[in-house]
Order: sequence, then C-alpha cells, then structure tokens
Amino acid sequence: MQRAQLVEYLFKNALENKKKHIVVVGAGPGGLTAAMLLGARGFRVTLVEKDAAIGGRNAAINLNGYKFDTGPTFLMMKFILDEVFEEAGRQSHDYLDFVQLEPMYRLDFATTQVEPTTDHQAMRAQIAKLFPGNEEGFDRFLKKEQVRYDKMYPCLQKDYSSLSRYFSKDMIRALPHLGLGKSVMDILKGYFSEDDLRLAFTFQSKYLGMSAWECPGAFAMLPFVEHAHGIFHTQGGLSEISEAMAKVCREHGVDIRLETPVKQLILDGRKVQGVELESGERILAEETVLNADFGYAMEHLVPKGTLRKYRPEKLRNMDFSCSTFMLYLGLDKVYDLPHHTIFFAKDYRQNIEDVFTYKKLSKEISFYIRNASVTDPGLAPDGHSAVYVLVPVPNLTADVDWEQEKAGFRERVLEAMEKRGGMEDLRSHIREEMVLAPDDWEAKGIFQGATFNLSHKLSQMLYFRPRNRFEELDQCYLVGGGTHPGSGLPTIYESGRIAANMICREHGVPFVSKNTQV
Repeated sequence: MQRAQLVEYLFKNALENKKKHIVVVGAGPGGLTAAMLLGARGFRVTLVEKDAAIGGRNAAINLNGYKFDTGPTFLMMKFILDEVFEEAGRQSHDYLDFVQLEPMYRLDFATTQVEPTTDHQAMRAQIAKLFPGNEEGFDRFLKKEQVRYDKMYPCLQKDYSSLSRYFSKDMIRALPHLGLGKSVMDILKGYFSEDDLRLAFTFQSKYLGMSAWECPGAFAMLPFVEHAHGIFHTQGGLSEISEAMAKVCREHGVDIRLETPVKQLILDGRKVQGVELESGERILAEETVLNADFGYAMEHLVPKGTLRKYRPEKLRNMDFSCSTFMLYLGLDKVYDLPHHTIFFAKDYRQNIEDVFTYKKLSKEISFYIRNASVTDPGLAPDGHSAVYVLVPVPNLTADVDWEQEKAGFRERVLEAMEKRGGMEDLRSHIREEMVLAPDDWEAKGIFQGATFNLSHKLSQMLYFRPRNRFEELDQCYLVGGGTHPGSGLPTIYESGRIAANMICREHGVPFVSKNTQV
C-alpha cells in the first residue's frame, strides 16, 4: 500500500464515534498542531484560547489597515510544517502562499554588510570578497554541520518520557557531535577567523533567546539549516500559518472556542481530568494538552500545592530567555530595506553581556527590522508599509522599570533606525504604532516577559527540559517553546506532533507520521 493510500485508509477508518475527548489549552502553533493531528485521527478535540484571535505569539496584529506578526517572522525548516499538514491529510500549499527569500536576510555590521544565501557558490564568493581566506572555512562548515544536523535531528524528534529514551542509540551516536563544553561561538571559531563573519553564523542564537557565547555548541547547526533549506515568508504574514491550521482543525471537527480563558486544571490526585474555565464551566477529557506559556501555566493553571519539581520557588530559579522590546509601525512610506535586516551593535559582545549577564539596558543596541511590505505589499495600504522592529532586552528579572524607561527607549530605537537603517525622517511617516515591552509580554501571560521561554542550556534540554508527557501530572501533555524540543516555530510544531503521536499510541489509534522516533 502506497503512503498516500495508507493515509487515506487511516482517515476513513478513524474513530467514527470520536469517543475519546482531548482538550487543548492555547491556540498557539504547538496547540494548533496537536489539535489538527488529533482531530484528523478521529479524536473529539476541544481547543480553548483565552484571546479573541488564533495564534498566541504567532497571531496577527491589525492596526487600521496595517498587519503585523506578533512574534515569529522567520520560517525555517519548512519541511516540518509541510509534514504535519500532510499527516493531517492536507497540503500546506493549498492553504498558504509561500515565498522563499533570496538573499535570506541582510546582516549590517559597523563596517560591512553580509547577505547570506542558499546559493553556496554565491555565498562562498561573497565570503572571498568580504573576508578573504575564509572560503575554505565555509566549505568545512557545510560539511561538518551537515553531519551534526543528521545526528542531532532524530534526538530532537524523540519524546523523553523515560531515562531509557534519553540513553538511546540515536543519542549515543549524537554525543560526539554535541560540542559539549563549547558554545556556538567556540564552534564558529573553528571555521572562521574574522569576528564579523563568525557573528554572521551565530546570530541565530536569538531564536533561542540566548547569547552565542553561552548557547550550547550543538546549535551551530541552526545556521546550517538555514543555508541548507532556506528561509520562507507566507503572504499575509506568518500568522497565516496559524489561521490555516485552524481551518484544517475545523475541517476535522475540532471545536475551537476563542475568548475562553482557563482558570485551572481539574485534578483527581495527580490525574488531570480536564479544565475549569474562568466562567465556571468544566470541560472533562481523557487527555489534556497544555500550550500555555510554561512558567505561566505552572504558576496559574495548576492548583497550588500540586507541583514538586516545578513548584513556584524552583521555577524562579530556572534560566529563562531574554525578552524583547517591540515596535510595530504603520508607515505612509516604503523604505529601501530588505525583508529582513539585523543590525549589530559596534561592540556586540558588550551589548550581549549587558542583556544576558549584567541584565541592564545597553548603551548601544542591536536590533532587527522586518520590512515585509517589499515582499508582501498587502500588509499595508498602497504605498505604505508595515514595519516590525525587535530589540533584545533583559527579561523581568532585571532591575528595569519599564513604565519609566519605555518612552525613552522607544526614542533610542527610532534614532538607531534613522542612523543605521537609513530611515531618515522616520518619525514623520508613522501613522500607526504599537509598543510591546517586557512588562507588556508578562501581562499577556508570558512568565518573566521571557519571549523565547526557558533558555536552552544543556541542563534544560532534551530529557532535562519539561517533557511532552508531563512528568508531574498524569494524562497531561505539554507543547510549545517551554517543553522539548524548544522554542522556534519548527521545534514547536514538532512538540505538537510528538504529543499527538504519544496520545495516539496511548489510546491505540493508528497513524502515519514522518516522525518515527516517538
């Protein structure tokens, strides 16, 4: 039987009565992935979301005709998204209009600009021109990081519900490639001699909310994944992915209930029996999938006195990512900037140490501008643009009073955009504006305002990260950036797939999945 025929057979023979009920808390990317797959496989699924819109941190922000993505703007490892759609009996391209970006982005340093591309010969030539003598390092980077990726990727697809799953053959094979004791920056020093060139292959640590000088060396494979598989945009913004997933969910009978905040989990001992809503309504289910922010869920959704490993005092001793200061600007002008541009502070190392080590606002900022209207003019009125700006800043463990600092920091960001980004007269072109600082993120239910969730240090990865089958409670599964495999859209989709596959196996429901590790 061919794969397509097998998928069709399984869908036709899914549980017709949908007796097994699953409740999913949170319509972010992980919750939507799990709900989509479980609905397709015949479960009765109820998806509850506290906000009025689908997507969580992957939702859209609409400001009087200007449309922005709330959070993620880079779609990498598109093949994972394609796979989860296929496993739900659908094709992603039937729901989404993908555009591959070439060059992928621009990196702006104090003295030069680099425009990484998936055309390896063109990238090699660019390195030869800007950083002579480093071309051979790029060749070695592609070769060695391909091996690291091939060894590590199966480990990221596993669940780690037991210690034996951690000490698997895949993990043993991967151990020599983990770069133990080394940071991403240490690994890149082995390929490139120029600081700016190293930084061009280390900024991806921002996806994890970590410093490249502290981020585990295993994540040196992230820039390789970009160079191997490319960066994509979805027309209408990456929030359209969440909307597409919600559409597939509804096609499979998932009951999506917006503006439905959860008060707490319903427990019988350590068994989760469902959720109690803020309205007082109780939704009972055989399994509960939590897609709420991990720290927020542990503090607010689990009845007090229940947790041991992740009780509040222990939770606050864990390491969380940095936060972000965000500007969403509706402009009556389109600036000549690429879709993605990252501007590095002149003393980038000091800037990073201020954010991650000293936890203070840096004198000089690094920042990212997404000027998506050059690719996707429908995000703004004709001749206008929707500009998204992100500045890494400390999370709320820092002694920063954002009520006092917000206005002044906004001015610093606008000034940097004008000087570094060539956006002269920027202020005069602002027609709509929204600001999100760390305290605003916390008000949205993000623990410590840490927008990239738990940090990805080795003691908070794989088996040591909160597990997809939650180790503290029964009949409860975790998805999203705060659980395994980690933050970033592709790994969050994978968390949803891992949880869905585990639930299917728990209930003896057959399924087809390209993730064969669960």
